[in-house]
Amino acid sequence: MPNNNQQQLGIFFALAAFIMWGLAPIYFKQITQIDAKEILAQRVLWSVLFLLIITLASKQLAKVITAFKQPKLLLMLLLSTALLGTNWGIFIWAVNNNHMLDTSLGYYINPLINVLLGYFFLQERLRRRQGIAVGLAFSGVVIQLIAFGSIPVIALLLACSFALYGLIHKKTHVESLPGLMIEASLLLPVAVTYWYFMPSSESSNLFNNTTEINSLLIGLGIVTTLPLLCFTAAAKRLQYTTIGFIQYIGPSLMFILAVALYEETMEIKDMITFGFIWAGLILFTWDSIRHSLKGKSLKEKAL
Repeated sequence: MPNNNQQQLGIFFALAAFIMWGLAPIYFKQITQIDAKEILAQRVLWSVLFLLIITLASKQLAKVITAFKQPKLLLMLLLSTALLGTNWGIFIWAVNNNHMLDTSLGYYINPLINVLLGYFFLQERLRRRQGIAVGLAFSGVVIQLIAFGSIPVIALLLACSFALYGLIHKKTHVESLPGLMIEASLLLPVAVTYWYFMPSSESSNLFNNTTEINSLLIGLGIVTTLPLLCFTAAAKRLQYTTIGFIQYIGPSLMFILAVALYEETMEIKDMITFGFIWAGLILFTWDSIRHSLKGKSLKEKAL
């Protein structure tokens, strides 16, 4: 169990990660004229470059090389890489095609999936109210399926891919920066291959772009890696259920942006699904606060 200093540091990293992720759509909305697959390729390229600079500056290249020599670890990171690339691609496409409410829904569902994964794979205790909270979230999805004949595919793919990505990082013994450097490096050949063979577009040749567009594309490396580094650092220091509690800051910011700034409209099915998930999150939050206060009270009595 992490000590108090490590827990506090983990909470700081988690808050930083989810606030940055919650505001990230504003950045991606500036380059909606570029195809999502091309943005993904650029995102990978500049992330690798940015991570390489940080890795060299922090003298952690030896750790990256050591990790590459461990087949079992590399296999786990290959799996996390596939999940990360999937999550990035879906997120970019959704934001650039006015599906920010779906991304918000996905990251609202994500904390509750974290609770389930923590229970099944990390032996973290699932309290009764947490179980009810998870049940409420999935009830909202089932009602949408039965009553409206639709499944929130984007939301579920985002939620599941990111929850599994976090779980792998919780189970692997690799530090945040070297792990992310390896994942980005594994994605790089795919990105370069796509960039080389993709049909020519107005933005594919950086020399033909405006300084503003090139700055935004290069900045993808920073926008991508900073929250991920914070998240993986938080995952090493906090219980997975605690991360799930903090995580809904991100989708709340996305929801506000979608409705207030980008004027996406909510349909009846969306309202029902969001309603169930919000109810689950309220119950989950109340239970977490209650459990935390109870723990503090017992410690004070013991002293």
